[in-house]
Parts: sequence; structure tokens; C-alpha cells
Amino acid sequence: MQPVWGSAVRLLDAYRDGRLITALIKHVNPTGSPSDQSGEIGAWKRSIPALLELVVEAGLGHVHVILEHRLPYTPHRVDAILCGVHPLDGEPSYVLVELKQWSGLEVDEYGLVRNPWRDQPDLHPSEQVRRYCQHLVDFYPLFARRPKMVRGTAYLHNIADGTVQDFKPDDFGTSYAGAQRSEFVGVLKSLLDGDPRTEDPAKRAARDLGLATVKPARTLLDTAREVLAGRDSYILLDAQQVAFDLVRQAVDSLDGSEQVGNRKKVIVVQGGPGSGKSVIAISLLSRLIEHGKAAAHATGSKAFTETLREKVTDSHQRVNRLFTYFNSFDRATPDSLDVLVCDEAHRVRGDRRSGTSGQISQLIDAAKVPVFLLDAHQTVRPGEIGTLTDIVDVATAKGVDVVPMSLDAQFRCGGSAAYDEWVLRLLGLGGAVQPVVWSDLVRNTDDQFMVDSVDSPERLEAWLRLRMDNFGGTGRMAAGFCWKWSYPRKTAVGLELVPDVKIGDWHRPWNARPDKPVPGAPTSSLWASDPRGFGQVGCIYTAQGFEYAWAGVIFGPDLVIRGGHWVSRPDQSKDTPVAKCDDQDFGRFARNTYKVLLTRGMRGVCLYSTDEETNAFFRHHAR
Repeated sequence: MQPVWGSAVRLLDAYRDGRLITALIKHVNPTGSPSDQSGEIGAWKRSIPALLELVVEAGLGHVHVILEHRLPYTPHRVDAILCGVHPLDGEPSYVLVELKQWSGLEVDEYGLVRNPWRDQPDLHPSEQVRRYCQHLVDFYPLFARRPKMVRGTAYLHNIADGTVQDFKPDDFGTSYAGAQRSEFVGVLKSLLDGDPRTEDPAKRAARDLGLATVKPARTLLDTAREVLAGRDSYILLDAQQVAFDLVRQAVDSLDGSEQVGNRKKVIVVQGGPGSGKSVIAISLLSRLIEHGKAAAHATGSKAFTETLREKVTDSHQRVNRLFTYFNSFDRATPDSLDVLVCDEAHRVRGDRRSGTSGQISQLIDAAKVPVFLLDAHQTVRPGEIGTLTDIVDVATAKGVDVVPMSLDAQFRCGGSAAYDEWVLRLLGLGGAVQPVVWSDLVRNTDDQFMVDSVDSPERLEAWLRLRMDNFGGTGRMAAGFCWKWSYPRKTAVGLELVPDVKIGDWHRPWNARPDKPVPGAPTSSLWASDPRGFGQVGCIYTAQGFEYAWAGVIFGPDLVIRGGHWVSRPDQSKDTPVAKCDDQDFGRFARNTYKVLLTRGMRGVCLYSTDEETNAFFRHHAR
């Protein structure tokens, strides 16, 4: 897909004759034709000419402009990047510009802006563009070597009177109102040479960015280790940072609650797989520890918690103790923690002794600020009650306020929002929207996530090996729970895994059972991260919460296609509590399970089903 870029004067001409908006539609949404003038197209029509006219009138018409540049491994796009050369040293110079149509701006001390037409806060525009600059510097070696080449600013062109209330201005983040036009022009001219003879170097600067090498994305586990060790930080973007700041606000307000009468708050952050929930959790934990707060991180997954402990254990025993489980708080002293971060909160369970709200109630009571991070589409077993509705009901009964927050971005799967949509449609989780062929969905886009299908488990395993050998990264196979899970068997040389997953002549073991370690095999908790995990088949309980570069997913006979529709078959499941559900609940759990397995891959996925009709369905849609 061709990026939308060119000299400012040529782009302005293209806007005036209608070509520019058409090009942007194809760039951003090649499979659709959005026409809502109050949405993105309307924003382009109102904001882009305001910027281009300013740049041209400032004598910078030769400067090259890249529009809607996508940040690596995210769906976020920079509105405009002005590319030229610096007037003092002649080196490449890049100015990121965030365009806002807002007619006013009221910002709190955390950099959050509350707009009446939005149901949740926004980041201050200068903070938004600051984080975009930091992200580019982090992922482009081109900028990492010389971060001073990058500058960031926001332009609120509809504010005709006064100035913008800025927030922590620096080289990566400043803001200007329409009323500050001359000041904004002065800043641009100090960063971009006004000599028209620099047009060719400006064009090269834009091309260099378009062709620049991108550093590999870090896994969550690598990120957790670096962040908690204090060696690095993760740049949260947009709604991720808003969620982070909402927790900070709640904590700080309770520090002075006796004076100002603030009430306890529960923060609920909802987001799909790869939206950054766990990164927010780790970033919060690190920040709270740094500031001397009593905090803990809890999950309902032994595999996830033990792996996090393993990753920070070597030299950080103090941090290691902070990772625990939902059921650790059944007898906790009320408000004994400042913050309890409940990650993967869709796995919170009901409790017969205290009613269906059991764990939710306990977790809310345990901390001054409980934080729940969840995805409703990842509930995979009966008794899991971690939904926004359940949490609101329990909190309301306790007289506790709930602050909901939604994450709408996809950072796993190569930042591919299209893939998340494709999975939802494939599994019938997207409402009435029908499944779509992958290649049709991403045609003429810059989406690099790889989707494929094969007709045998042998080819699935070979597909993973080939990607690992040629492109690097970790590959794992995971399957629906349709085969028994045996205890390891004794041999003359010790215990070994039993090859329970049998498909024709292809036999492979499940990952090790949690209570039966096997020499030469990782524990079940470390299956996703230990190199020895390849060749074993993971299940929902060892894969959920983790990520790896290449995902191979085996659909068992518990969920098959018949006549173009999904049919659930509880009798084919070996997951006893789930198999006992009625057909409707089983179908929901099965589809949620396969959704989780399909969204573990960071770079690509390959599908296979033991059922031929289902495989034919995959062949059609995964191409």
C-alpha cells in the first residue's frame, strides 16, 4: 500500500481537487467507504487543510508531509509528520503534528481532558503526541541514534481566542491554538529549513522514514522484567495512559480523603486481546512500588502468575512476592492494600459460601483502589463472573463508585485491528457481520500479520518451524480440550509425557500437568515461554494471558462448521466442567476459547481443524 505523502503544496492541491481524501480513505480503510462527516473523513476535511495552508503560507510548501502514519505494532496513526531538514545543521528533521478540532481545552493535573461529547477522558494533545514521539524513537533505530531529529506538537486550529492550556511542554510535546498561528509558524520555521532548494533532502527524509527498519516488538514477559527491574519503561499510548492516570487519580484522592471527602473507587478497564491490559497492570505495579504504595498483582491463572514470578525472581525477590491469586484475599483485612491490580479479571469466580459475587466482593474489599482489567470474550468456564455488569452490581451494593474505561486498540497480532475483527467474524462473535476472507480484508493495507491454514497437523507443525527458522521468534501449538490429558508415564529412564493428542499418525503430548513435572519438559506454567515447550500442545489454561510470535491452532471436534454455521458438540470435549454446560453456554465457551488461542500470535497464525468441512471453511477464509 502506498503511503499518503508528498510536498505540502502538492498535497494541498490534491485536497482541493478531491484526490487527497480519496487517497486517505483507501489508505486507512481500503475495504470500506466511510462517509460520516462527523467522523474521520469530516476530521480530515476540517483539519488537514488547516495545517497544509499554514505550512504553505509559512513558506514551507516544499516540506514533505506524511499523513496518517501508523505507529509500529499499534493501530494508532500520527495525523501528520512534517519532513524536512533542520535550518542550522542541514540534518533530517521530523515534526509530528496531532490535529484537534476542539474549540476549548480544560485539563487536570494528570493531563486528562474531559470533553462533553465523550464518555471517558482523553489525553492532553501534547501528552498524546509526546508519547507518539517516544514510541517512534523506541522502535525506529533511525531515531534512537538521534532522537533530537524528532519533535512533536499539537495544533488546535479551532481555538480562535487565547492560548492552549499546555501540559508539561517539552521537545516531544507542545500545543498551539489557532489564535497562536504566528507563534506556531515560528516554531516550524525554526525546525524546518525554509529554502525551497531543500525539497529533495526533505523528500529523502520522508522516504527514509517510510523505509526505516523497525525493531522487533518485545513480549509482555520481557517488558515486565525490564519495567519491574527499573531498567526501562513502556510507553503507554492514548487510552492505555488514560486508564493508568485514572488509577493515579483515585489513589491520590484517597490519600487526602479525610480532608476532601473522596469516596472509594473501583476502576474497570475493558479491552480485547492485545489491547495492553497486562502492560497497564505491570506499569501500574512498577509506579506504585516506586512511590511506596502497598500494591499487589492478582490473577486467576497459575500459569500466568508463576511465569511472571519466574521472570522477575532472579534478582528481584521483593517484586516477586507481589504476584498472587484472586483467591488469596478471602480473609484479607479490608483496605489493607492501596491498590490491587486484578489482571485477567474475566477469570474471577463465584463462591458458593458467599454467593456468586464472592471473589469480586473480596477483591473490592481488599484494597482502597481495586483495578479490574478484563475481556468479556475471554470467559471460558462456568463460574467465571468477571464482567463489567457483575462488578458494577457488587460495587453499587457496597456504595462504591465504579469508573469504567475501554481500550479500543490492538497491540498484539502486529497491532492489527483487522485481525481482531477477522477473528470475531470468523467465530460468529461479531454479531450479524459475516466472516470475511483475510486477503480481502487487508488488501491495499500495510497490515503485515500473517494468516494461513493447513490440512494436517504435520503441516501445521512444519509451518511453525519454517517461520521460526526463517523469521525468528517463538512458535507454539495449542488446541481445544478434545483429548484426554494423561499423567506422565514411567519408563526405564524416568517419567515422560504421554502423546495424548492423536490425529491420524501424528501424536503429540499436551504440556506437562501442573502437579507432575517431567524431566526435559517445562512446567505447565512455563510452557509458553520455555524453549522446550515446542512440540507439546498447549490448551486454553496454559495459553491464556501469554503471547508468542507464531501461533498454530488446532480446532478439535468440539466446534465444527455445518452448512456455513458453527455447531457445538459438548460430547467431544474432555473439559468436564465445560462439557456439562447446555449447548448455548458450551458454544459460547468454546468460541471464546478458540478466540483466545487464535489471538496469542504476535506475527502470524495458522489454523487447522480435525474436521474436513471446517478445514474447507478455513481454507476459504484464511487466504
